[in-house]
Amino acid sequence: MPAKTAIVAAISAPLFAVASLAAIAGSIAAAPDSSTASICASGPGAGPAATQNLSSAQLANAKIIAQVGVTMSVPMPGETIAIATALQESDLQNLDYGDRDSLGLFQQRPSQGWGTPSEIMNPSYAARQFYTQLLQVPGWRSMSTTAAAQAVQRSAYPEAYEKWSDEATALATEFTGNLTCTPADSGDNTVEAAAVNAAGYHIPAGTPAPIVEVITFALAQLGKPYAWGATGPGSYDCSGLVQAAYERIGVQLPRTTYDQVDVGSPIYSTDELQPGDLLFIPGSDGTPQAPGHVGIYLGNNTLIQAPETGQVVKLSPLSQWVDSIVAIRRIA
Repeated sequence: MPAKTAIVAAISAPLFAVASLAAIAGSIAAAPDSSTASICASGPGAGPAATQNLSSAQLANAKIIAQVGVTMSVPMPGETIAIATALQESDLQNLDYGDRDSLGLFQQRPSQGWGTPSEIMNPSYAARQFYTQLLQVPGWRSMSTTAAAQAVQRSAYPEAYEKWSDEATALATEFTGNLTCTPADSGDNTVEAAAVNAAGYHIPAGTPAPIVEVITFALAQLGKPYAWGATGPGSYDCSGLVQAAYERIGVQLPRTTYDQVDVGSPIYSTDELQPGDLLFIPGSDGTPQAPGHVGIYLGNNTLIQAPETGQVVKLSPLSQWVDSIVAIRRIA
């Protein structure tokens, strides 16, 4: 049977009733919690970084940048790249001026779509915007600090970031608790990156920042075991993973697949899929009218799911699901 471009016609209209959701605030600031703590293990304390020339305000800004990275489950060396960028662009000062309309820690420009002036002047928002763009750069983890920073900033001085690499590394290590990752850690970003790279997946350009945060959190759970009724942080079932991912941006979804299928707006064709959409199939214990399994569409014909007992959170090609999809919901 050819791949469907329309959802199974047998779905009853009530399944697509639109439930109202609170608007997603682009400036939501989530504090680190146990769901991100398992991504890497904390190593021995790094001790004071060699940053005696920085003021308390500069150190506070570096700490915000690092902690936003941890909250977003950004793998190392993301925090180093972000801090090096802010050292070059603003000397870690939240400037209310700059070249043309550039503002803030990263000298982001409202006219280039980075946000409103007031948003950009919020250090947490500015850091999230930087990480959001960094995560969309293919292969950024294998780049030099200056190459990764330049891919985001597109500076007129592309080689300027590298000189800050050592100081940024010291600051990132200090403010993330000297996080260290090993492949044996089931929540480790080394494992996550290997799985994502093997699938050839990267977050599509233009994905809204809140959805990037949803996807980034979900990707950080790759390799964790399925457990019926589990909502993390050590294990998940399918709807528990979806619920936890959207909770990262302040959206409270119902607990079960049977209720999640009624939330948000209906999408009637796989041709209209966008990253972050929820995909529903009957599964082993559901029906077309009351689907029992859900995954998150990531873009690039890829989805993430917590499949069943004995398996782990994993990426799957859309082609494996397309003939079974009975509902698609957009939660934004």
